[in-house]
Amino acid sequence: MENKGISQPSNDSSRCIFFNANSDDYRCVVILTVKRATATFSLIGCLFMLFVVWLLRKYHSLAQKMILSLTVAAFFDSIAYVMGEDHSPGALCNFQAWWLTYFDWSALAWVCLITLNLYLNLVKEMRTDHYEIPYHVLAWGVPLLMSSLPLFGGYYGPAGPWCWITDAHVAWRFGIWYVPLFTLIFLMICCYARIICVANERMQSWFGTFNPERERRKVSLAEEIKPLKWYPSVYLLVSLFPLINRLHNAFYPHDPVFSLTLLHVLSAPLHGLANAFVFGLDRDTWSQLSLTGIQLALHSRLCDRTQIREYHPGAVRYMPADEAGFSDSDEDTNVLFFSPDMTLKDRGP
Repeated sequence: MENKGISQPSNDSSRCIFFNANSDDYRCVVILTVKRATATFSLIGCLFMLFVVWLLRKYHSLAQKMILSLTVAAFFDSIAYVMGEDHSPGALCNFQAWWLTYFDWSALAWVCLITLNLYLNLVKEMRTDHYEIPYHVLAWGVPLLMSSLPLFGGYYGPAGPWCWITDAHVAWRFGIWYVPLFTLIFLMICCYARIICVANERMQSWFGTFNPERERRKVSLAEEIKPLKWYPSVYLLVSLFPLINRLHNAFYPHDPVFSLTLLHVLSAPLHGLANAFVFGLDRDTWSQLSLTGIQLALHSRLCDRTQIREYHPGAVRYMPADEAGFSDSDEDTNVLFFSPDMTLKDRGP
């Protein structure tokens, strides 16, 4: 959501409102072009993630469903950044601002809940399958509250390359988004630090006679905790430049810096997408996205219609092999393909 206005709006449609310059000023052209390119890239990336989830059937466990929900939130968040250019005050501008705030918050909520779920699973050793509905209530309900407060207060309006909370209500920008954002990022860093410590302690505590299954679990746990440090880091990196730019706008509202604004529009649309990639594309998923793995998965998805049905026996007539037309020279034409990239499919009745 973020990040959004850079100077007081103007009623002159030929003006570049976030630099108080002509609309053909090179700075305005660059900012709007970069904004469109970044938002479009984010949108395409989210579509790719949704395709991977569908292709590899990664929507069965609670963790997979949460990553799917995060990707959906990131997808709709990207649409908000693609919406139009400079909106004049009105219903459409307010709608874009509300949409942007809602799905920015929704993506953040899912990242926090994924972190909480991992903490409960690994540190507290709790099963969390029954938390699915409460997770959805929090992830879609809290953003509704946070995005509606500025709407009812009339604080939305033109705010630079997109609509958001106007320059006249800087306190609301920080209260609604930036203060909660960096508070939650700090809590996630603490949470992942605790998760990594607990995982390392458990790996070092496994002593005794050699046990292949225990060693396999030890190696698996070591691989799983390696990327944990990247989860909050990604959100921190894509939030840093918008925060710096917003702080500068708060102190110097009529003197925007082109470089900060450029870095702002480069990183702002990438919140949800970056986390969807980090959470969703683990080592196992990447290994299945080889050419062979994709071909097998597509064949399984689109062509395989094998079903197990109940067998009803009927009359059977036996005859000699030569009469039936079989001989020892007949070759077996059935070929069984195996690939480490292939994911087995559950077959229902």
